[in-house]
Amino acid sequence: MTPLAADADRLLVEAESTTQFTWDYEPGNAQLTRLYEKGKVSQWNATTDVDWSQDVCWGEPDPSLSEDERAMIGSFLNLDAPDSPFQGMTEAQRTLVGWELQAWMVSQFMHGEQGALVATARLVETVPDIESKYYAANQVNDEARHVEAYATYLGTKLPGHTYEISGPLEALLVDIMTERRWDITYLGMQIMVEGLALAAFGMGNVMFNDPVIKQITDLVMRDEARHVAFGVLALKEVVPELSAAELADREEFLLEATDLMYRRFLLEQLWERLGVDVEEGKAFAATNPLMIMFRQVLFSKIVPNVNKLGLMTPRVRQCFEDLQVAQFADQLDTASEELSSLDAVDNLADVARAAG
Repeated sequence: MTPLAADADRLLVEAESTTQFTWDYEPGNAQLTRLYEKGKVSQWNATTDVDWSQDVCWGEPDPSLSEDERAMIGSFLNLDAPDSPFQGMTEAQRTLVGWELQAWMVSQFMHGEQGALVATARLVETVPDIESKYYAANQVNDEARHVEAYATYLGTKLPGHTYEISGPLEALLVDIMTERRWDITYLGMQIMVEGLALAAFGMGNVMFNDPVIKQITDLVMRDEARHVAFGVLALKEVVPELSAAELADREEFLLEATDLMYRRFLLEQLWERLGVDVEEGKAFAATNPLMIMFRQVLFSKIVPNVNKLGLMTPRVRQCFEDLQVAQFADQLDTASEELSSLDAVDNLADVARAAG
């Protein structure tokens, strides 16, 4: 759907939604309630819990990089390949490429987190059960903190290097925010955008150049697994009740969202800023072995959740096979991982109480 209006400073999206009040205040999903309780005690403050005093030196190499990490970045540059856009660059220019990639990734994290902020606020209105409203409201606070932290970093540590939202991410946010069906809002934001971000944060921290952004992203990652688990737990009861026509709508949405997320990491904006021919740069990103591996890791958090929800239709599976990520289908889904971690914490608490 086309947005109502867009310019460099804002995106206006005209949408309809149905607000649901519930007068049943008795929580009925014990697993969601456990996530909500964890969220209440897992808050952090972007102002005081990040060490903003550390200097960030744009364009300088990261002295903390290990040899393996340097080798991985070298693999991305793929200097021996005849089609590498980085051939002929000096070492300083190659280092600058890494900083531009970091600025692009952090910018997209910031934009995506604002998308999650707005979409989850919508969920507070539209979800039918009280425990989902509780959790979504708690997540809104998380997302505001994430946007604040990334915006402060870009504004104070990388001024002048922020990227606008990428076209594919903007298109997906418009699709999510113009959707009236609350379960598709879940599917788009909690499963696709947040699931991909969960993996991207971990990969990004390997490639980032300074301790400030690594600290921020470590803090954000504490929240993200809960957010994705929220989507899985909320949707797992809904999908089995869908009609064939409703399931086909969700399948179509998943296929479109997957395509947009794949195209997002062809790095079109990065090539533009580096002065590389955009089509040549996109072709390089599509075939570069490290970028293929990077996209596989990104989707490794999405595929098992889609499978867990019963949305691995033949068309969706074929799409994942084409992207070389279908092998992740039988891995543990994010909700099971998160609940297992909660069980482990509870067991340790029980042991401590018994010992005391």
